[in-house]
Amino acid sequence: MYVSLNKVGNLCGMLAPPLWASAIIFCGSSRPEYSHFAQYISELGERGSTTEFIMRYAGFLPTGLMHMAFAAYLYVAFRGSRLAVIAATLLAINGLARIGAGLFPCEPGCVGPNLLLSQQLHSLSAGIGFFALIGASVVWGIFLRRYRSLRGLSLFSIGCGAAGLVFLLLMVWSAELRAGTGLYERLSSGVLSLWVLVFAARLWRLDADGIPVASAG
Repeated sequence: MYVSLNKVGNLCGMLAPPLWASAIIFCGSSRPEYSHFAQYISELGERGSTTEFIMRYAGFLPTGLMHMAFAAYLYVAFRGSRLAVIAATLLAINGLARIGAGLFPCEPGCVGPNLLLSQQLHSLSAGIGFFALIGASVVWGIFLRRYRSLRGLSLFSIGCGAAGLVFLLLMVWSAELRAGTGLYERLSSGVLSLWVLVFAARLWRLDADGIPVASAG
């Protein structure tokens, strides 16, 4: 039972990024007026939109749960290391925050009055989720240097975290004029999602080759 549940967590890490990308692409293509270049991802799930239900319940919620499952797998695989616990916790916080962003949709345009609780909770969840995932990729990058079989992911992880932060800051900088805001958000989310996919796939491959994930050999 332990082995099967463990592999499910790893599998969730590999499946979450393509599911997230598919939800964004499908919902965006269903709304001809929607601009991937200028509009937020959250606007695909904004209150009252034609894609609200799909984006919230086929995008935000399931991928949030899958990130939490992957975090649980990592916690078990690297148990005994305080740094790994911190890194896995950051990934779990990201998953929980993404669930929160799905449960509390933003108002149309994601620019509703800040007095609205749903708008506040959505913005808070989205911000926490992004920064937690950035932190997770950087901390994992530092931690993975300890393991010969995973050392190649170290710089990749840190690089993805740094790129995700840069694109996120560009998104915030461009928000007032909406000049490439959606593009920057997608680049940030995309590079961080790629990190999750590559990390999970590498661990899956090690397991398939019979190499202990947390082996330094």
